[in-house]
Amino acid sequence: MRALVIGSGIGGPVVATALRRVGVEAVVHEAHDGPAPALGSFLTLAPNGLAALRTLDLLDPVRSAALFPTTRIEFWNGAGRRLGLLDDGSDELDEGLQTVTVMRGTLQRVLAEGARAQGVRIEYGRRLVCFAATDDGVTAEFADGSTAHGDVLVGADGIHSPVRRIMDPSAPRPAYTGLLNLGGCAPPLPVPATPERTMRMVFARRAFFGYQTAADGRNHWFVNVPHPEADRTALAGRDAEEWRRHVLALFADDHPAITQILRASPVDAFRPVGIHDIASLPRWTSGRVALLGDAAHAVSPSSGQGASLAVEDAVVLAACLRDAADPAAALRTYERLRRGRVERIVAEGRRRGDQKLVTSRIGVLLRDLTLPIVLRLIALRGGHSWIFDHRVDLADPVPVTD
Repeated sequence: MRALVIGSGIGGPVVATALRRVGVEAVVHEAHDGPAPALGSFLTLAPNGLAALRTLDLLDPVRSAALFPTTRIEFWNGAGRRLGLLDDGSDELDEGLQTVTVMRGTLQRVLAEGARAQGVRIEYGRRLVCFAATDDGVTAEFADGSTAHGDVLVGADGIHSPVRRIMDPSAPRPAYTGLLNLGGCAPPLPVPATPERTMRMVFARRAFFGYQTAADGRNHWFVNVPHPEADRTALAGRDAEEWRRHVLALFADDHPAITQILRASPVDAFRPVGIHDIASLPRWTSGRVALLGDAAHAVSPSSGQGASLAVEDAVVLAACLRDAADPAAALRTYERLRRGRVERIVAEGRRRGDQKLVTSRIGVLLRDLTLPIVLRLIALRGGHSWIFDHRVDLADPVPVTD
């Protein structure tokens, strides 16, 4: 069997590795000319995603490339008052499964290198323009005029997935969450360093700020800004320096550490992108074509689960193709096994993001009063263990029913 994988971000190299492990030849086709190591800011990989990487022997290189462990979140308000702490419990897990923060571009490079080391071929400069599926296979056509044929096609091509658009032109578009995101890194500064292994998140008066201090003293930060929906062209219409002034003004009345970090950061960090999610699609598969990761279920960064869910998807999809005689039935089984969990996490991410939209005085006061209570209740109920404790293993058999 041969699989065409579209996209070499996070899910693409992982699913290709998993497929190769189960005897499926997988070739990754990536639109960009190379791995794009400088792409994006940072993200977290949670225990569930790390455990899935471990089953593919990809865990160690990813952990080696991480910036730092991030096993706790400390919440402040804009005045600098600590509201509470949320521990994800991963410090108590097996060695190697502690939540880490890693640069997105670095993660993509490491996963691509790991996939190639296990025999996966990645072809760059192959931008998909269309595909045709029949009962016998799928043929993909690329912008350079080349074609490729496989038994199945996997769209791991992100939230604005061309595979999804071609597979189902009527599929819902990604929904804007009401927030813009930007992030960067500031040099060592005389500001309160975050406790070890802890991300500090600040519900400021007019926006949301998060940062973590690395061992070398640098502060990696992100900002979520409530903003009307705007497309990429409109956002790019304001240059980075203008966005920098805007963001600094939003935090002018908050704890001065925030603006100190922002002022010390390169101006190029101030290029926002809209945060979107996909609550639910009518279908993730069509015959021998399937969607994976953000292409199927984009989740807000507020969930901390986007990368981990893509890795889970990859392992389950490969196991389904191994255990089902019919490729189309295998892909339908993959969707059935994954849909309930990921849609619940997408909803959780949207709820967390909605808290960042609260800017009225009464709303901020109520949040500051209730958040400590909410955090204590979450801790008493086992935190978010239903997310972090989930495990997928390529060795596990799949119950194929169709």
